[in-house]
Amino acid sequence: MIRLNRLTDYAIVVLGQLAQGDSESRTAAQLAQDSGVPLPTVSKVLKMLAHGKIITSQRGVSGGYTLARPAVLITVADIIAAMEGPIALTACVDGASGGCEVETLCPMRGNWDKVNRAIRDALTAVTLQEMLTVPAGFDPFPLARPPRGLAAAQ
Repeated sequence: MIRLNRLTDYAIVVLGQLAQGDSESRTAAQLAQDSGVPLPTVSKVLKMLAHGKIITSQRGVSGGYTLARPAVLITVADIIAAMEGPIALTACVDGASGGCEVETLCPMRGNWDKVNRAIRDALTAVTLQEMLTVPAGFDPFPLARPPRGLAAAQ
């Protein structure tokens, strides 16, 4: 199973909060309160996102964090790369060397590039703005309502 780490998931939540802020600067404490993510975790995520040039930080009384560019120009691939490093399924993807002790004997050598490229292209095609859009027909709270027909039967 391919799974993003929890910090990457939190990063998208925090970035979602920043994207909804109409370019206003927000503090780590505000983002923690608005997102429900603990402040120490938000601080760590913000540091990584700033290092990855996804957000900018400004010190001072009116300081805080803002997106480095509009949400429509930030891709999921950008966020993953900032939080986890280059997108690569295996150590031998895209010409990387020294990641595998059987690399010279491997019949798969170089063949993972196609799969990795497809995944990277898919992640690059989805923007932060799109992640903020609720799909039509999606119910974010399905357990808060009884299943159809159940309420009528009671």
